[in-house]
Amino acid sequence: MQDETVNTNRPEGFQRVSQALTGKSHPHQPLWLEVAARTSQEAADALGVSLGQIAKSVVFRRKADDQAVLVIASGDRRVDEKKLKALTGPLSRADADFVKARTGFSIGGVSPLGFAPAEGHAVPQLFVDQELFRFDVIWAAAGHPNGVFKMTPAELEALTGAPVIDVVQVAA
Repeated sequence: MQDETVNTNRPEGFQRVSQALTGKSHPHQPLWLEVAARTSQEAADALGVSLGQIAKSVVFRRKADDQAVLVIASGDRRVDEKKLKALTGPLSRADADFVKARTGFSIGGVSPLGFAPAEGHAVPQLFVDQELFRFDVIWAAAGHPNGVFKMTPAELEALTGAPVIDVVQVAA
């Protein structure tokens, strides 16, 4: 169940993503789910789609400069840190405070656009995993665990300007 109306009473992150989508003339506004979808599986269940159609945001901390690196990956795949490290240099895990400070979103609602990093921090370096292109339609977080928006993988690439790379572990 979801509510398609954009409500100004919604949380700031959700409103920011809605404005970013409008600014980029994206045809689909974010939906407000009746249940929180903090994980890819929860989002897939709430939307009635396959786990792979969830474009999850995985944030890492680049050791060289403390920059956030965000990978938008298919919900049914795990990011291969060795592949990513070859593009970014050494990485470490990002905790909740780091994610919030560098993206403006809390874990469970990190969107691939509409960032609001804390003062003095750059927007994350973005990558889109090629495995998302297995699907005609994908869904990403819209700034809050209850918010999602629909797009095609090509629209995700266009909305973010992120390079499409092979960055997940080989499926068993």
